[in-house]
Amino acid sequence: MTTSAADRSPDPFAKAGRLRDKLLATPGLRTVHRPVTSASDATFPLRYVRTPTTASSGAGGAIPPVLFIPGGPGMASVAPYSFLRARAAARGLDTLMVEHRGVGLSRRDEAGRDLPPAAIDIRAVVGDLAAVLDDAGVGRAVVYDASYGTYLAQAFAADHPERVAGLVLDSPMLSARDSAVVKENLRSILWAGDTPATRESARIVRELHAAGTYPDDPGAAVPRAVYEFAGPRTWEHLAVALSQGRGRRAYDEILHLTARETQAPTPYIMEMDLVGRIAYEELDYAPAPDGLPFDPDVVLAHVGERFGPFSGEPYDLPAALARFAGPVAVVSGEYDLRTPRVVAQRAVDLAPDGILVPLRGLGHSALDFHPLAAIAVAAGLAAGGHRRLPALADRIAALPRPLPSRGLQTIFRARISAARLGL
Repeated sequence: MTTSAADRSPDPFAKAGRLRDKLLATPGLRTVHRPVTSASDATFPLRYVRTPTTASSGAGGAIPPVLFIPGGPGMASVAPYSFLRARAAARGLDTLMVEHRGVGLSRRDEAGRDLPPAAIDIRAVVGDLAAVLDDAGVGRAVVYDASYGTYLAQAFAADHPERVAGLVLDSPMLSARDSAVVKENLRSILWAGDTPATRESARIVRELHAAGTYPDDPGAAVPRAVYEFAGPRTWEHLAVALSQGRGRRAYDEILHLTARETQAPTPYIMEMDLVGRIAYEELDYAPAPDGLPFDPDVVLAHVGERFGPFSGEPYDLPAALARFAGPVAVVSGEYDLRTPRVVAQRAVDLAPDGILVPLRGLGHSALDFHPLAAIAVAAGLAAGGHRRLPALADRIAALPRPLPSRGLQTIFRARISAARLGL
């Protein structure tokens, strides 16, 4: 058996003890002791954080708390979203966030051992959400979720509809079959150039491929990232630089940056190593690539080799969403290629009381990359005004974005501008 570089590298958690101690002192952090598996008496400490505030009055009485669920699987909740929770509290929202089992402060059992694979599945995570609301004394909550988190939220609403005051599906996924739609949409935009904004860049890409001079990036990781974070015009600038022999260094640097989610875990921030079994075995994150250019399935395919094969989804979310009677706001970024607008619109069409909140200039996940917009949507739905949100979408999108959420946009644009100048 060969040993990968990642296996030989130092344990990233060995040096993170001080950060762990700091996070365990987070104000509002609480612990619920949950079963490791349904067949075991063993438990593990499931951590969650609550940031209460004085609830203001909305339609029909006090505004319900908001349960924010990030994406992944693998994204932590306590460390990455302190800014979001503080700003949400300032907005008058009582917020809760759960550290996903197998991640961060909920990674290990009572003896300090990583949770076993048998502990990691979607139904167990949905049970954790209910246990947290029980522990917090919350009867009903608005559930705001992003990307993979939208799968959890819809599953939670299917099992516990009486506990969900409303759903915000930010960059939603509906099923493992979404991957075929994602691939078709990506190729339409970036390879075929079926939109005016990408017609020229797609023409250049096809010519470079035909000449055999396009960089080795079968999953189109760079064009996807640049398009999503910096927009189609910036991607066109890089494509032109490539055609002129000046953009290869910038391309390779961006390709390296995009590989972070498939590398070793970043403790208490992004840890896919344990929970990846949900991604691959339950949600089919990496169906077999088809061998054609610009196939996003290539990007995560090699990571999936560490897990078992796809065995089927635990929920029929389209059917569940069609039964959910509460308000549903679907947030969709203009440049989102990971969970594209066609999927978002289907979610709107399925939900009996669904509306679309289209955000200009945004890619994937307002929760991660435009937190003030996420808070505005959550507050609007929690106050009973979700049907007013579509008319406010442009104003919501125009809210200021904190510097960290604009980091990749700044890096990409600066590096590509340098490439255009031959630097």
